[in-house]
Amino acid sequence: MRLGSVLAFAVLAGAAAGGWYWLHDAASPQGPSNRPQGRRAAYRDGPVPVTVAAVKKDTVPVFREGIGNVQALYAVTVRSQIDGRLISVDFTEGQMVHKGAVLARIDPVVYQAQYDQAVAKKAQDVATLANARLDLQRYVNLAKTNAGSQQQADQQAAMVAQLEAQVKSDEAAIENAKAYLDYCVIAAPFEGRVGLRQVDPGNIVHAADSNGIVLLTQVRPITVVFTLPQRDLPIVSAALARGNVVVEVVDSDHGVLASGKLQTVDNQIDVTTGTIRLKAEFANTDDRLWPGQFVTARVVVDKFVDANTVPATALRRGPAGTFVYVVDDDARAVVRPVEVLLEGEAQAVIGKGVEPGALVVTVGFAQLADKRPVQIVAGDTPAQPASPATSEEVAPNGREKRAPHGERSERRQHKDGERRPDRRDSAAREAQR
Repeated sequence: MRLGSVLAFAVLAGAAAGGWYWLHDAASPQGPSNRPQGRRAAYRDGPVPVTVAAVKKDTVPVFREGIGNVQALYAVTVRSQIDGRLISVDFTEGQMVHKGAVLARIDPVVYQAQYDQAVAKKAQDVATLANARLDLQRYVNLAKTNAGSQQQADQQAAMVAQLEAQVKSDEAAIENAKAYLDYCVIAAPFEGRVGLRQVDPGNIVHAADSNGIVLLTQVRPITVVFTLPQRDLPIVSAALARGNVVVEVVDSDHGVLASGKLQTVDNQIDVTTGTIRLKAEFANTDDRLWPGQFVTARVVVDKFVDANTVPATALRRGPAGTFVYVVDDDARAVVRPVEVLLEGEAQAVIGKGVEPGALVVTVGFAQLADKRPVQIVAGDTPAQPASPATSEEVAPNGREKRAPHGERSERRQHKDGERRPDRRDSAAREAQR
């Protein structure tokens, strides 16, 4: 039993010694093997692959952005102004129509008869008036020679005046009948696009119908009503006072759908939301804006001319403020504090810190530090080769290239040609001791 215990203790001691030797050999960068460190060495000491962009001179607009919806410049529900049977619909749904184009027709038989009756009544009264005027002339002449009474002449004069008033009434009746007759033809009040038909031919339409016949909207030009925070009101008002203010409608990817100009600013601020409404007009010749559409509108309130610009991804922030990594002539990334005047989705305007033509890092910040060597793999200049910091070759992505099988076998040996000690052999020798 005592011999077995001694052997067991010896085995455990040997295993512990072998484990300690293996850990010490693996953890020590200057161990007896002196082998290359591979990926870790490449990441720690090698050049960092980066993408760069040059600082450029550009004119950058200053925006104020808000949410709104598209509204037709004019919109009207086309209704009948008289009661009658709809005999035809003279438009195609979705059609662009000109001002005065016939949209629908109502049966005109009844209204034509009323018009003819008014015309005939006027003709009758005109004939009576002519006869009364002749009688008046006779009575006046008789009264002058005392052959007739003055009273009779005065009565005839009153009759003439009464018939003249009757003729004017007949003229008004004719105009009224003609208006009703014209209402039988329903025309477009302005140029626009018709919507879906609300009633079919053959139905009886009434002036009191709420749905109407069709909705007509003017979409060329078209307007956008949007809101901005009240803090932007002085800036927008100042820009509007200088002249035309450009307004752009953008999509979700910040692509410009349409460009127009600001028309007006509402005369009061919404007290519930603290926002101000603005109205802009767009030509909309390509019909990219549609009534009722929710859009994002941005107002160009100012612009930077010949400003230094960098991609927005180049900006870094630290305890000392905003900075960028500038690649110097020695292919090193140097920290450069900058003053940011404007930061947008794609680019930023720099006031101080960089000059036009300087290369700033836009991608590859994970292993980057001040004065760290870099390797440009993409950007405004072609990639420049960098010498490796270790005996291993480093790929552009920062990982070591895998050598051929024969080379990998040779790299497992010491520089003096000796074979690297095997961990299991070391553990066995410790156990024998």
